[in-house]
Amino acid sequence: MRDPDDLDDSAEQITALLDGIIRRQRRASREGFGENVTHGQFRVLRTLDHAGRPIRLSELAARLGIVPRSATSVVDDLETAGLVARQPDPHDRRATLVDLTADGRQILTTLRQKRRDVMLNQLSRLTSAEQQTLAHLLRRLAEE
Repeated sequence: MRDPDDLDDSAEQITALLDGIIRRQRRASREGFGENVTHGQFRVLRTLDHAGRPIRLSELAARLGIVPRSATSVVDDLETAGLVARQPDPHDRRATLVDLTADGRQILTTLRQKRRDVMLNQLSRLTSAEQQTLAHLLRRLAEE
């Protein structure tokens, strides 16, 4: 049986390593990119893309797990940058829908490619078998 202190040390090490990998990936994905898109803005763009249709601000906030006022602030910034557009909800005059613009889709595509390239570079240090093992272990950890 493992010593509980060893488990705490392992958990702390794994947390620090994953945090470092994620920070490196975020930083590298923004390098050389003219638009400065924050991680929160990237999440909004990605969520809108996954929705596949214009969605209400309240639905966007719920999908992101944030309060509607925070979603409004991020959407304001993205709209100013021309990456999203608001439009009236045809079924409810009081509601507003948000969708990606063509520029928003292009930036999202570029950011995703950069993130993919960074990850491919990091994974190139591992053998194919190690990559498969890592993917398997991460899937197990991601299970709820």
